[in-house]
Amino acid sequence: MKIGLQAAASGVVGFVVFAILVFGPAGTFDYWQGWTFIAVFAVVTMLPSIYLAVNDPAALRRRMQAGPTAETRPVQKVASATAFLLLAVMIVAGALDYRMGWSTVPAAVSVLGDALVATGLGIAMLVVIQNSYAAANVKVEAGQTVVSTGLYGLVRHPMYFGNVIMMLGIPIALGSWWALVFVLPGIAMLVIRIRDEELMLVQELVGYDAYTRKVRYRLLPFVW
Repeated sequence: MKIGLQAAASGVVGFVVFAILVFGPAGTFDYWQGWTFIAVFAVVTMLPSIYLAVNDPAALRRRMQAGPTAETRPVQKVASATAFLLLAVMIVAGALDYRMGWSTVPAAVSVLGDALVATGLGIAMLVVIQNSYAAANVKVEAGQTVVSTGLYGLVRHPMYFGNVIMMLGIPIALGSWWALVFVLPGIAMLVIRIRDEELMLVQELVGYDAYTRKVRYRLLPFVW
């Protein structure tokens, strides 16, 4: 129950941070794209968190240990900090674009962006349900085994795959084309994280080397 309360408190803090990042640069609360984006993000992260709090508190605890301070590897610290910064800048740029009118995104396309955000977040959350050891930081725990079924049968890092979909959705959900320029640097950070993470997994997680031969693609099916 304690981890559930911590998750709820984290959700409230996250809502406040998102509200500042969205409505501050937008300069108005009359911004339906911003409200919809925040609502989608909150609901899609809250429901799986409730499920994990009830059924797998340990997995939820691992999921909440996020950010550069939770990382132990120097490369991961830098990549994680950069990824969080890029996400914040992407949101701010999208809201500022709305305020300044630099680009015009049709309402239907913004709704599609929200669908992408929901899909990406949903995939990331489903990964935690399928693999209890899937954490937001890079580490190998005692008793951890390789998971090769479900989403892990498609790509070796399905949580990051979900992040890519989410990143593609955020700018257009906020009504901005220009904020899409931050997607490529965001993917670059994921590539850096994956390369470093796999160096550790091959060395420390029994069976991971064989898994890399079974599942060829790391991040994007049929691409890489």
